[in-house]
Amino acid sequence: MKQFSQAPLPFQGQKRRFLSEFKIALKQFSNAPMFVDLFGGSGLLAHTVKQMYPGADVIYNDFDDYHVRIENIQRTNALLADIRIIVGVSVDDKVIDKETKECIIKRVEQEEKSGFVDYITLSSSLLFSMKYVMNLSELKKQTFYNCVRKSDYESANDYLQGVQVVKKDYRELFDRYKHIDGVVFLVDPPYLSTDVSTYSSYWRLGNYLDVLTVLKGGSYFYFTSNKSSILELCEWVEKNLNSENPFKGATKKEVNARMNHTTGYTDIMLWKRV
Repeated sequence: MKQFSQAPLPFQGQKRRFLSEFKIALKQFSNAPMFVDLFGGSGLLAHTVKQMYPGADVIYNDFDDYHVRIENIQRTNALLADIRIIVGVSVDDKVIDKETKECIIKRVEQEEKSGFVDYITLSSSLLFSMKYVMNLSELKKQTFYNCVRKSDYESANDYLQGVQVVKKDYRELFDRYKHIDGVVFLVDPPYLSTDVSTYSSYWRLGNYLDVLTVLKGGSYFYFTSNKSSILELCEWVEKNLNSENPFKGATKKEVNARMNHTTGYTDIMLWKRV
């Protein structure tokens, strides 16, 4: 099996910057029989766990159907190859003119009629940095830029080999596996106060707080950022309301991330072994 250091296709919030630290922390869980990725995202965490512990059961909650995008990489490559021809010698990163945009839209419409378009991957080749759309209607409204990928995406047929792919509400998944001795939950919900446009559901503050209930009393990895203020909130509640802090006793690792030349934030990983 090929070991991936990043997700094979674009995904908002994938954990490639944390992989080295994640692998180091995983060494503390060598005896864990099962890892359950409640918010599977790109599947990079589940893939990494299965690579490191092939004998463990790894459950990947693919609520955003990332595995479907992987299965259609060949189709996505063919679409991007045609778009490269349509764009031609246009200068990289420059705005694509209206006539060329219309030709691209027609080609995408043709592909959609045949069954599948990976709009997130397509967005990374046509839209301004970090901007994504989910359907043809949204795509038509956007200004196109020539940032079309120059090469094909590599096949990733074995990316999720040995991983059990499911699609369930994270609470249902937690309730199903929480009683298994030694289970480790990977908890990477959409970050509070950040763009979650590519996720299939809308998250309010209450949703983020509800997630914290899965951390109580068990082993976990939890991912957040300094923009969410979740850690500060839990510390305040513990201090002022005498409530239990789910992160008490957890180990924390921070990694600086940049969105562009002027804007950045801090990604945070916490883990606890009980």
